[in-house]
Amino acid sequence: MDAELKTAATDLASLVRQSSRALAFTGAGLSTECGIPDFRSPGGLWTKNKPIPFEAFVSSRAARTEAWRRKFVMDESFKAAVPGRGHRALAAMVRAGRLAGIVTQNIDNLHQVSGVPDDRLVELHGNGTYATCLDCARRYELTWVKAAFDAGGGAAPDCTACGGPVKAATISFGQAMPEDKMRLALDWSVEADLFIAIGTSLVVHPAAGLPVAAKRSGARLVIINREATPLDEIADLVISADIGTLLDQLMEHLAIAGVH
Repeated sequence: MDAELKTAATDLASLVRQSSRALAFTGAGLSTECGIPDFRSPGGLWTKNKPIPFEAFVSSRAARTEAWRRKFVMDESFKAAVPGRGHRALAAMVRAGRLAGIVTQNIDNLHQVSGVPDDRLVELHGNGTYATCLDCARRYELTWVKAAFDAGGGAAPDCTACGGPVKAATISFGQAMPEDKMRLALDWSVEADLFIAIGTSLVVHPAAGLPVAAKRSGARLVIINREATPLDEIADLVISADIGTLLDQLMEHLAIAGVH
């Protein structure tokens, strides 16, 4: 094993053992080994398609139609994705009582599939596995949306209850963050004694303010990311390593079973 990785896993395990309320904060980097590319890196999703702002989605059926067309293409590419080593390790840590909870910026539902219960998970940016009406909040499964899209000749469907626009249950550019989830995520952050940021660039606000809030409240801050982040200088431990490999080693140090 790489000596640097071994040292990092040992140091991280020590911090976890000293913690009584650890919180994980996850981003797109956790899911890249599952075949889901991130957004900002070269070759990422945003290099191929400029994001459609929320205002455009609401005001233009053409924009809604394009948004759904892109989503169906993307979902077809990623439908076989399953939780990776990182997801399974974090779920095992929750089960073992080593993590109080997980706050995620991801919309891929892989934390839930890995076994993290709803009351231990906050999805800041929503969930891409279903849709809702923006006006009446009625839930729609994606199979219904796709069928309605095709039946309408490739046009975005409207809500059958109120006629409002139907959108994937995710947060788009320009869309207000969910206040209840942000409040809960902030509460968990300031209550944590160890905040572990995993696979996130820490540049998207207001979510990027959570590790700062945790640090100010006395938590130790760990950042695990391939690239440098704006918060590295205030972190207690910065690890640039393959996330799955590192968390596998962490599980061994903590003697937590049931990861694979």
